[in-house]
Amino acid sequence: KINDKHSISFSGFGAPIVQGRQGLAVQEAYDLAGTNYYNPNWGYQDGEKRNAQISFDHKPLFMATHVYKPTTAAVLTTSLFYTFGRDGLSRLNWNDAKDPRPDYYRYLPSYYSETDPAAANALANGWANGSQGQIDWDQLYFANGKNLYTVENANGTGGNITGNRSKYILEEQRADPTRIGINSVYSKELEKDAHVTYGGSINIQRTHYFKVIDDLLGGDFWVDVDQFAQRDFNDTTVAQNDLDTPNKVVGEGDIFGYDYDIHNNLYNGFFQYEKSIKQWELYGGAQMSYTSFWRNSRFRNGRFPDDSFGKSEAQTFFHYGVKAGATYKVTGRHFVVANAAFLTRPPISRSAYVSPRTRDQVLGDLQNEKALSGDIGYVVRFPRLKGRATLYYAQIKDQVWARSFYHDEYLTLINYTMNGVDQTHQGVELGIEANLSSTWQMTAVYAGGDYRYSSRPTANITRDNSTEVFATDRTVYWKNYRVGGMPQTAASLGFRYNSPKFWFAGVSANYFDDIYLDPNPDRRTTEALANFVDTDPQWDALLEQTQLDANMTVDLFAGKSWIVKGYRIAVNVTVSNLLDNQEFRIGGFEQLRYDRTDVGRFPPKYSYLYGRNYFAMVTFSF
Repeated sequence: KINDKHSISFSGFGAPIVQGRQGLAVQEAYDLAGTNYYNPNWGYQDGEKRNAQISFDHKPLFMATHVYKPTTAAVLTTSLFYTFGRDGLSRLNWNDAKDPRPDYYRYLPSYYSETDPAAANALANGWANGSQGQIDWDQLYFANGKNLYTVENANGTGGNITGNRSKYILEEQRADPTRIGINSVYSKELEKDAHVTYGGSINIQRTHYFKVIDDLLGGDFWVDVDQFAQRDFNDTTVAQNDLDTPNKVVGEGDIFGYDYDIHNNLYNGFFQYEKSIKQWELYGGAQMSYTSFWRNSRFRNGRFPDDSFGKSEAQTFFHYGVKAGATYKVTGRHFVVANAAFLTRPPISRSAYVSPRTRDQVLGDLQNEKALSGDIGYVVRFPRLKGRATLYYAQIKDQVWARSFYHDEYLTLINYTMNGVDQTHQGVELGIEANLSSTWQMTAVYAGGDYRYSSRPTANITRDNSTEVFATDRTVYWKNYRVGGMPQTAASLGFRYNSPKFWFAGVSANYFDDIYLDPNPDRRTTEALANFVDTDPQWDALLEQTQLDANMTVDLFAGKSWIVKGYRIAVNVTVSNLLDNQEFRIGGFEQLRYDRTDVGRFPPKYSYLYGRNYFAMVTFSF
């Protein structure tokens, strides 16, 4: 504190996290493994478990804040922040080799069940005895150690390099952010019952996307070429990921594949006015923003030599938002609350590019998303009972959607993009908190929603390795399909005991329903149904959306605190999924890859809720 009007504070924190990833799998793999916690991402190496997918996350944040109070009724708060760090995920990559993933569809008995029953039985036995189902690290090392290869004109220097060329590697995909910004907010009491707040912010962000070789798995080097381009084109220059360094030989720690930045600049200003008039509390506000983003690549891609290197054209968007709300005090304990907002926002920068790994081509007809929302609620506040009921509605329009995946009809990696994706969200939320006695408390929560896609977006399909266009303005019949990724119905009932001796314990029962997987857009097109009549069972199999079963959990929590020589020590313990429910499918996805002649060949992949698990935390306050 400098004086009565000025104070400065500094803060910083970071939390490095290294985590082995749980892979999603088809139900057949879970059944073969005999557990819903089967993880295809690991295998044994020299008798030790090794996970191929390890995430690395560390993004420290530093902030300096200045608070200026020119009068007792006004305050100006300005913060300058800087954050940077690492966001990485390791995974296997391979070239001119068998797929190393143990749950690859050709390694499952169902692939051979009709054509080769003996092979299907052999695979099933392999899963049963443990020889199938996990990554065979020793085989990957063996394949790399016997692949003697000479790279001619290595790195474009004219010389040759000979050694064991890795067929398999462990790579780390990185998305390292660097962000700096300033926020300033001025707040002032205008009169007894009026308050104004306005301010602005500038955010400058650069995210560095690249791949680095983490482990050559016993080989001597990796050659940085694209395997799909090698197969599709006779011209060796087209296959180069870094055309300015042809036949690039890379080793552990080297960047390869792609190396580009996405820059995002955001300038924002806002205003809000609040006023109390008798039984009314009113507010209104507006914001105006300007966003620009662009791609800047260090590699010249052989498939797109003119559209991949250097700084791309900046995409710019002016967007805005307005909001208003009111609270009507029926009495001192009963309130009616209403809010409404309309805003526009730019598309997510990385989703705005058709294939940012390879080129700077953006989706056609890029425009701001529009969101309209409103809610109305009823609130009660009694000494021993608090409650709230809310009805809400929201429309989101003109979203973009972009994915890359292998397409069985086109027999290549494709870019699938959609414009005009709309959603409608509506529902009700109820919450009650009751003090049953001086020590017992009860809480009850219910949320029932209906989240649907509300448009028929248009899709464009292009080959990832060239400018070839497979389809333009293909209609996707997504309207009325449910938005996936979350339970649309949830409820919870909990009880908690608060002891006068500074400890507490509680239990909650939780219910979840209406859980859907996001629909594969290409399956919901006229073209996908062209080979079927509406009485064919595969007609329904293509169109029906995957819904997961309703389920429930029980959680237990407790804690205690002590004061020791003026210091506070607290211990908190949580037991989640107390009843060890191991049949709860909590999410997944419909595979984008599918076979029109055999819809079940690429079934959905699921994830299951962990069984009983524990968490304990000790805090020391001073």
